[in-house]
Amino acid sequence: MTDRKENLLRVKERIAESARLSDRQPDDVTLIAVSKTFPSSAITELASYGQIDFGENKVQELVSKHQLIGNEYANHPILWHFIGHLQRNKAKDIVGHCNLFHALDSSRLARALDTRLKHAGQHLDCLIQVNVSGEASKFGLEPTEVDAFLDEIAEFSHVRIRGFMTLASPSPDAERVRPQFARLRHVLEASLDRLLPDSRPILSMGMSGDFHVAIEEGATHVRVGSAVFGPRSYGMTK
Repeated sequence: MTDRKENLLRVKERIAESARLSDRQPDDVTLIAVSKTFPSSAITELASYGQIDFGENKVQELVSKHQLIGNEYANHPILWHFIGHLQRNKAKDIVGHCNLFHALDSSRLARALDTRLKHAGQHLDCLIQVNVSGEASKFGLEPTEVDAFLDEIAEFSHVRIRGFMTLASPSPDAERVRPQFARLRHVLEASLDRLLPDSRPILSMGMSGDFHVAIEEGATHVRVGSAVFGPRSYGMTK
């Protein structure tokens, strides 16, 4: 058994344990393997073990890897997530290259995406990024801005709002960020009637060091990189 296969199994076991603690089933939580900086061969390796969802935070890497691998490998579907900050002038580049965009944070970006999607005859599931930590260095709306933002983007029919995403404060103690995850859950609960009808609401929160706490607080999607892939070596890879 390879190291990555062992890592994947270990993370899935932890996900299952945390899901049970929150009275949910393991299948209620989607593991997004964050593949940024790793070569396409690492993605296809995990795909051969049955991993479906992969996340990228740089447009160039997303497009390159999507073009190389596509939406299926070894008879397993592959779903692509763009989890990084997106500039308006790059909106055209993710259209057709991802299944879920996690970081919608302005009405101008929503307009740019909607325009590109309309021209392409496509729709894109999106999450609104919310800054629950209050850190000035992080992108995202303040929780109190969410209602007004949903009103602003209601006209954009090709951008489909499925839920919310956040980045918690970095901390060696995951318990210290539990209140931040709980806060995003409250944002979701207050907005359920504003999301895409007849679809499962999404809460994307939690990474390698704190995903277990995020799940206990309601995460439906967790973004885990190094705990699955191993240590990163930075630099553009193919």
